[in-house]
Amino acid sequence: MNFFTRAARVAFRIKPYTPAARFYANEAPSNNLKFSFALPHQTIYQNADVQQVNISSTAGDMGILANHVPSIEQLKPGIIEVLENATTTKKFFVSGGFAIINSNSSLDINAVEAFPLEDFSIEAVRTGLAEAQRTVASNSSEEEKNIARIEVEVYEALQSALGKGS
Repeated sequence: MNFFTRAARVAFRIKPYTPAARFYANEAPSNNLKFSFALPHQTIYQNADVQQVNISSTAGDMGILANHVPSIEQLKPGIIEVLENATTTKKFFVSGGFAIINSNSSLDINAVEAFPLEDFSIEAVRTGLAEAQRTVASNSSEEEKNIARIEVEVYEALQSALGKGS
């Protein structure tokens, strides 16, 4: 320890460095996850008991159960799969958003858009993808090409989610 560090500790009563410890949910284990899923215009789930939620985040795909390590995840275009119980599963396609995993076995998802996966037509997705790809390859303005690139990413994620890759 150098002179300055020793003097600073004396003058400012600085405690020695203590490494931070990673913590996990500290409540009694529960089999249920409290799940809230909201859009600006609609609440899909509000504090509902579910078994598991699977998300597509920029850090990778992950399954979230009760007592999960707390974190904040940015969602990418993809599927939110909600396993309500052993027999009921619901899937939603989101364009993006955030998932907040809390230490009290709760999960909050906020997205701008989300639609039940069964609402999509694979034919309409393929048509939209082809049109967006044409715009990217065309002599359009850079702004139009950038918008089309985003559309391509979303259509490709949708096509993959529907299980009908090209």
